[in-house]
Amino acid sequence: MYKKVKKIVFEIVQLAEKGNLASRIFDLMIIALIIINLIVVILETFDIPDNIRTMNNYIEIISVIIFTIEYLLRLWTADLLYPNTNCVLAKFRYIFSFMAIIDLLSILPFYLPLIFPIDLRVLRALRIIRLFRLFKINRYTVAFSTIATVFKRKASQLISSVFVVGILMIISSVLMYNVENQAQPDQLNNAFSALWWAVATLTTVGYGDIYPVTVLGKLLSAVIALLGIGLVAVPTGIITSGFMEVIEDDKTNHKECKKKFCPYCGNRIDD
Repeated sequence: MYKKVKKIVFEIVQLAEKGNLASRIFDLMIIALIIINLIVVILETFDIPDNIRTMNNYIEIISVIIFTIEYLLRLWTADLLYPNTNCVLAKFRYIFSFMAIIDLLSILPFYLPLIFPIDLRVLRALRIIRLFRLFKINRYTVAFSTIATVFKRKASQLISSVFVVGILMIISSVLMYNVENQAQPDQLNNAFSALWWAVATLTTVGYGDIYPVTVLGKLLSAVIALLGIGLVAVPTGIITSGFMEVIEDDKTNHKECKKKFCPYCGNRIDD
């Protein structure tokens, strides 16, 4: 009986399979609660009446209770999520997983002040962590899961491209400082001032608060801007290829699916 109840709970808290109404209702409820929390966080930035602020506090309490119960249920059923691992190790594996950390961060701002005496100004800063609840949606939608898979697969390439862009920004800032410092010492008084210009130029934002005035500086700026267009496009290409790979893998897994539930088409398949 215990194992049967545990399996039912596990199926409910996991991403809903086709035909599992209870799990689908649970997913929709959590998604709705996350969206409500986002609205509450945005409302708190306005000068709202006291009754609305009180209602927001009640929503916060109810949300934390539900998210805490969800976290504990997922921890309880962790051995079913990792069937090839013993019960204790499965729980530790779940606790240190990305989504479990997000779950924990989404409820910690509520419990920390109850345990430790914290200054109210620090408390306000901690409440911003509630925005991590948005990442919880990733668990309940296939689209967000696909995005997470793409970034996970292409992490090394993306890090490499960002690293190259970072090196180019540093080189550009030092070169621009040496070229423009004498012409406009107030604007480009050190390499960090030039780094702000490099960021704005390489990302093609071009705020215009800092710009070259010498001929050599303008030529250098044109070359760096053109390089920036190409380099910023590199991560886009990496992510696009990642999406194509995931789509192809989904099609292959659909053809060879041996599970009861196929996440690609939503149909049940007999063992």
